[in-house]
Amino acid sequence: MKGIPHHIHNQDFVEDQSFDLDDWLPITASRNANWYYSAFHNVTAIVGAGVLGLPYAMSELGWGPGVVVLILSWVITLYTLWQMIEMHEMFEGQRFDRYHELGQAAFGKKLGLYIIVPLQLLVEISVCIVYMVTGGKSLKNVHDLAVGDDDSCTNMTIRHFILIFASSQFLLSLLKNFNSISGVSLVAAVMSVSYSTIAWVASLRKGAATGSVEYGYKKKTTSVPLDFLSALGEMAFAYAGHNVVLEIQATIPSTPENPSKRPMWKGAVVAYIIVAFCYFPVALVGFRTFGNNVQENILESLTKPKALVIVANMFVVIHLLGSYQVYAMPVFDMIESVMIKKWHFSPTRVLRYTIRWTFVAATMGIAVGLPYYSALLSFFGGFVFAPTTYFIPCIMWLILKKPKRFSLSWCINWFCIILGIVLMIIAPIGGLAKLIFHIRKGSLPNSKCKLPKH
Repeated sequence: MKGIPHHIHNQDFVEDQSFDLDDWLPITASRNANWYYSAFHNVTAIVGAGVLGLPYAMSELGWGPGVVVLILSWVITLYTLWQMIEMHEMFEGQRFDRYHELGQAAFGKKLGLYIIVPLQLLVEISVCIVYMVTGGKSLKNVHDLAVGDDDSCTNMTIRHFILIFASSQFLLSLLKNFNSISGVSLVAAVMSVSYSTIAWVASLRKGAATGSVEYGYKKKTTSVPLDFLSALGEMAFAYAGHNVVLEIQATIPSTPENPSKRPMWKGAVVAYIIVAFCYFPVALVGFRTFGNNVQENILESLTKPKALVIVANMFVVIHLLGSYQVYAMPVFDMIESVMIKKWHFSPTRVLRYTIRWTFVAATMGIAVGLPYYSALLSFFGGFVFAPTTYFIPCIMWLILKKPKRFSLSWCINWFCIILGIVLMIIAPIGGLAKLIFHIRKGSLPNSKCKLPKH
């Protein structure tokens, strides 16, 4: 049968010792990456939909809390990323190629699965849903800016553009493993830096209109306190790379003389420098220019220079094409592994494509049903991103590394754990309130295809 190794027939691969499942699964099929693969995969994974919502989050937090949360998030997530890279092969001769494998080492074989797998799946699925929405919003922005007030487009809503964006993912999901999407990921990383730069440079060029920009708290959807809570989730959503960091590191070769953590950390540092270059100017300049009237997506607030804003939105679309796949690939890996190991399906192309197209169709359907950008960011950011990014790596570090009580490492980790738990509890409240508000109101964001007046 096509797609099955020549020595495998029907269900015989289960007993066939010559079949190595790791050589077939998307994460471990190839281990020939290096530090710059780490760099652009991490940039693609981290810099995504979240950066476009940072000025809006700043408008809900205000200058003081906004700057503090922005900087603290960058520092804490870099620290927890370093911890995960260090723990990838902390035991000699063993590599934790997937987040849940490290979780099993820390919490136990069953409990580790129960804790990590649902959270990781929720993160990766939620990112893919939000990227569907963002891709659709960006395509719609391009359309609105290019067509203007042409009445022929008034029946086109964001849902139509989400469907257009989703169609490309059915094709890209045919790429078989992580390294096979390296080219797509590299282009996506370049695009993320490009549109982030355009966003803050165009905002800086526009400048704050004298006397018309306000920076005080302003009720946007529910109430000021709930908006404040939802902004914390929006900030948390901006840092999602931890959920695929072990999977990225799994593609790098490792020897006792040159362990994978060295090139991985080098690439991660480069990635975080690029993240800072993208995040801080976009958040601060965007908020300074538009104040508390900034749109949920900063590019929606920009209409001039028209050609440049159109290009920026197209860069977002191109970036999300690759970034979606970076988050979808671990999901494909997990489902394909279960289907083969537990349910004894043959490792065929039919199985692979069926799983992947079903996943793309499911995320597309949810995005079409709930195309509410900032509400999704804040709810998912607090509920599932805070645990996997802010405090679960710290808990695993305390269990596996066992730092001395009240040592610097012990204190830092407990600080991150407490902060992350608080974030996980309070941020989804604001996001859920905002989502309920939008659903009850029954309105789509920017539902008509008309150019904003200026």
